[in-house]
Amino acid sequence: MEYQECNLNIRYDLPKDIWDKVPLIYQKMNGWMGFGKDGNEESGIPYWFSYHEEEKSIVASVEPSGLQFSANMELNEWTEWKTEFKRVATKVLGFKVGEIEEGEVDYEIQWIKE
Repeated sequence: MEYQECNLNIRYDLPKDIWDKVPLIYQKMNGWMGFGKDGNEESGIPYWFSYHEEEKSIVASVEPSGLQFSANMELNEWTEWKTEFKRVATKVLGFKVGEIEEGEVDYEIQWIKE
């Protein structure tokens, strides 16, 4: 297994109605464990696959630059997982979700207020 990471354009300053949808995306993803080390704390860090970061795992945190993922897994599985996350997030949130560093999206906020 290898350390993996990515930063998505789901920014901390997006409106509450956008952020309220993010846990729905988390739950749709393969390996969902829950929030916090026991999976029950909604204010905790989201985990997938394991709460032990030395095992196959993914964790997410909200950073000023966007939604940050750190993972311990093989590259091919990581690539599939994050591709699926971006696909689901784009559909649920209504704007293109991607990695700014990879040139997938612009830094500009991509959401549309209704």
